[in-house]
Amino acid sequence: MNWTADTGRRRSMRVLLSVPIQASGKTTDGKDFQEQARTLIVNAHGALISLSAAVGAGQKITISNKATQQSVACHVVYLGTAQAGKTQMGIEFVKPSPNFWQIDFPPDDWVVPEN
Repeated sequence: MNWTADTGRRRSMRVLLSVPIQASGKTTDGKDFQEQARTLIVNAHGALISLSAAVGAGQKITISNKATQQSVACHVVYLGTAQAGKTQMGIEFVKPSPNFWQIDFPPDDWVVPEN
């Protein structure tokens, strides 16, 4: 799998939405972590979040939606700069999950064709 920096191309519209989540996985040095956080931006393919846990691009983490108790596997696809001990990062669902964020009126481009 080839992990590249964000090129600015979007597959689905971004929505500013603060959803309480729990992120879990392993840090870059192999230690388990669980961290409470909130999304900054969501879309049909993932989200922008901010974590204090040290994770690397391409790394697999699990995100749990605290409101629905649903969990989904994700890859870290973008790492921003650290501020106040937290790093903004883009995460992408391993499998498309447009209903994961439970948005009542999702944008039209959030519909994922069924194969």
